[in-house]
Amino acid sequence: MADTTQSPDQIDIELRSSIDRSLRHPVMFFFTSGAVWLAIGVLLGLIASAKKHMPEFLSGCGCFEAGKVDAAHMNALIYGWGAQAAFGVIIWLMARLSRKECRSSGVILLGGHLWNLGVMIGVGLILAGKGSGVPWMEFPAFVWLLLIPSYIMILIWSLVQFQIRDAGHVYISQWYLLAAILWFPWIAITSVLFVYHFEGHPLMATAIAAWFKSALFLLFFLPTALASAYYLAPKVSGRPVYSYSLAIFGFWALAVIGPWAGMQKLAGAPIPQFLPYVGAAAMILIALPAVLVGANIINTIRGNGEAVAQSPSLRFTIAGVISFILFGVLSAVLHTASSLKITQFSYTGYGLDILTLYGVFSFCAFGAIYFIVPRITRREWLSRRFISWHFFLSLYGISAIVCCAIVGGYFQGEGIEAWNQSFLEAASRAGSYGWGVTLAWFFILISNLFFCLHLLLMWARLGRRSSHPTLLKASHAESPHGPEGEVDNYGTANGPAETSAH
Repeated sequence: MADTTQSPDQIDIELRSSIDRSLRHPVMFFFTSGAVWLAIGVLLGLIASAKKHMPEFLSGCGCFEAGKVDAAHMNALIYGWGAQAAFGVIIWLMARLSRKECRSSGVILLGGHLWNLGVMIGVGLILAGKGSGVPWMEFPAFVWLLLIPSYIMILIWSLVQFQIRDAGHVYISQWYLLAAILWFPWIAITSVLFVYHFEGHPLMATAIAAWFKSALFLLFFLPTALASAYYLAPKVSGRPVYSYSLAIFGFWALAVIGPWAGMQKLAGAPIPQFLPYVGAAAMILIALPAVLVGANIINTIRGNGEAVAQSPSLRFTIAGVISFILFGVLSAVLHTASSLKITQFSYTGYGLDILTLYGVFSFCAFGAIYFIVPRITRREWLSRRFISWHFFLSLYGISAIVCCAIVGGYFQGEGIEAWNQSFLEAASRAGSYGWGVTLAWFFILISNLFFCLHLLLMWARLGRRSSHPTLLKASHAESPHGPEGEVDNYGTANGPAETSAH
């Protein structure tokens, strides 16, 4: 029986502590194994980028041929790092917002090991030349028979926690979390069946694969990132979400627009012509939820510049939100009819992919990790310098990759469109920009080695024993995060929302 002499604040603190204890091992497993896969993916990205302008680089090693290493690079980033970081964020956030302990951490850990096994087999087979060749789905078909069940083992318990929570308001972060949890199986199962198992025209299988690539980001990674942003921005700044109505509208805008995107990649192909143009229109309209979410979160932290300057969580989160706004603007610009014919087969698409995976999702995931890990390990981060290096090197790297790939890809596309120029000559027009991408991946690799080392030290419980958070300034009058307080908000003029306190 509960101690009736305890104050409500003490009960809340004990509840949060019990939730964190129940999730310590699975969450840290996903974060640390994801960080290792991130370092591997970035290293493969460095090699893949170098081979675009130096084909002789590592030419003696068959597993590092250009097509193999490029596919392995993207799949390691997506399924090794991205999916596992998303799993850790989802299960912790849903437990905290539902105010329920995890009773099945062993099953989640088993699912996590099976997921890692599947990713390891998939990446290994890609490097061995056994990949499917379908973008973002290069794993052989049988690997998905391992990944999808392990996904269900990991996240089914978050749905159970939401279902058995005490009746009350559903927070905007929970809207996004539920959407991500439920949309991923629909996206993955539909795509795997139509691409690998159902007999049909190969061109339509290509169209489904293009849809999968877009939907995986817009309907899984992006909702997870926005759930984290909507939780952390008010939590750290100490202010409620600026407009709850705007937050709900932004959610439904993404839910309505997101599923239509993807097939713009097949503009001009012999498929029903409305499909590519609907996809292009959806990518242009994605600027709407980008602006809505960006305005809402930036207004939430407006006037709290000191918190952004000091808090690692908030700094990474705001960088991710700004990247989402940039993604919306670039999507609107690059998916017009005049732009598509130039960028469709160029290096530009790679720049947009990396902006989504690293600039939007990964920055928000880093913000969540810097917030969550001290709570579940009961230790503080060892070095603010490691965190600063991680942020600035990552920011420089992703900015350079996006600029070089998009600008270089545009020039490359113009060359491809020129009827009097050979394809090889046109393709080489992005060569100098490829050097910029390679150098940027090197800086990102260095930054993530710091991140991975820092995270492993925290899992080994070698962090600082301190009740004060690790801030990015050496001296400060007081913590911008405040004391750990209520997870739930008591309501505002704009509606209930997640509240403050680091």
